[in-house]
Amino acid sequence: MINTVKEERIKKQLTQTELADLVNVSRQTIFSIEINKYTPSVLLAMKLAKVLGKKVEQLFIVEESD
Repeated sequence: MINTVKEERIKKQLTQTELADLVNVSRQTIFSIEINKYTPSVLLAMKLAKVLGKKVEQLFIVEESD
């Protein structure tokens, strides 16, 4: 799975810490999601989508190999 969290966060001019605070997780969690080391729960993915103004499917793209 690939994601566009980092790109969308930057477009919104948010730091990792600011985004983390908005969705109630640690900055390290945001970092791990952005580098594809952690797949968020459905709830967290929905919170991220809401804050970033995108649909979950726009932030998290399932690849054929997944």
